[in-house]
Amino acid sequence: MIRLLVIVLVVVSASASAHAQTIDLSSLIPNGEASATARMLQIVAVLTVLSVAPGLLIMVTSFTRFIIALSFLRSGLGLQSTPANMILTSLALFMTLFVMAPTFDKAWRNGVRPMMDNTITQEKAFAEIVQPFREFMLAQVREKDIALFEDLSRHEFDTKDRAQVDLRVLIPAFMISELRRGFEIGFMIMLPFLVIDMVVSTLTMSMGMMMLPPTVLSLPAKLLFFVMIDGWNLLVGSLVRSVA
Repeated sequence: MIRLLVIVLVVVSASASAHAQTIDLSSLIPNGEASATARMLQIVAVLTVLSVAPGLLIMVTSFTRFIIALSFLRSGLGLQSTPANMILTSLALFMTLFVMAPTFDKAWRNGVRPMMDNTITQEKAFAEIVQPFREFMLAQVREKDIALFEDLSRHEFDTKDRAQVDLRVLIPAFMISELRRGFEIGFMIMLPFLVIDMVVSTLTMSMGMMMLPPTVLSLPAKLLFFVMIDGWNLLVGSLVRSVA
């Protein structure tokens, strides 16, 4: 009890002395740099970007295509929770890092590192960081999707040079392009499993096994088929090549 009182007294006395002093924020910023308000706004902006980093990863990379295809695979196999969501998400994430490695390296080399070394301005660094992602998205997006968002914006963001298309048009166009490709790949994944389901269902009906659910026999058959063709190797390789 005595120790607790001593600690409380120390804290109170320290806080009282702290209130008695005036904190000069300008002393925390080197001469010639931005004001305290501008620096605070920069910190808030950085924290905001970090908080939405997972969303940015989904928007400007191939993660969307990968996770949709893997989700279709699990549905085609007829498994509800195997592989677990964490496993599928982690696999899609590392596949995205593998595919996007050249883009990340270029953004780091041309934008982030020079900005950290104070050799270029923040505006120039932002342009250099965005440019590799712009090139990647332009290589994957459909012209039809870009035209759609340009039309929805009432041609406010129209540009003749596609290399300089506005990000407010390019990013949503790229996302719906990735969704379309993900569903196309998902259809191709589901098709052989659908055939197996139909064959097993026909066999059980012809044999008069009305009370036996077809999934009881089709699930082992689909798992055996997927393992025999080395499905994970085939699927992951196809997904990575579809981006490259």
